[in-house]
Amino acid sequence: MRAKPVVPREQANQDVEDALAYYMAKDAEAAALGFIDALEQAYAHIGRHPATGSPRYAHELNLPGLRSWPLTRFPYLIFYVEHPGHLDVWRVLHGQRDIPVWMQEPGHV
Repeated sequence: MRAKPVVPREQANQDVEDALAYYMAKDAEAAALGFIDALEQAYAHIGRHPATGSPRYAHELNLPGLRSWPLTRFPYLIFYVEHPGHLDVWRVLHGQRDIPVWMQEPGHV
């Protein structure tokens, strides 16, 4: 089976930039590099196996098709929707955030 391209939205890319800025501000360059590695691995996984993400927030937020997948060793979740030709990554959020509030931010849909 061919992997689908994973296409992060501008807001998802901003979430990643914010996470990296947080780690760099803590002088944790190794953590920042680990975060990037975990993100790339997660993107590769959902590209190959899109249905493995949890539909929990799809029900909570009434957003049909929304799935989430956790990063390994980092408390972040990738929120995405599968389309026929690609995966649309909406957000990359810290799991301790109030997810419903963060997903309602402008530009998520």
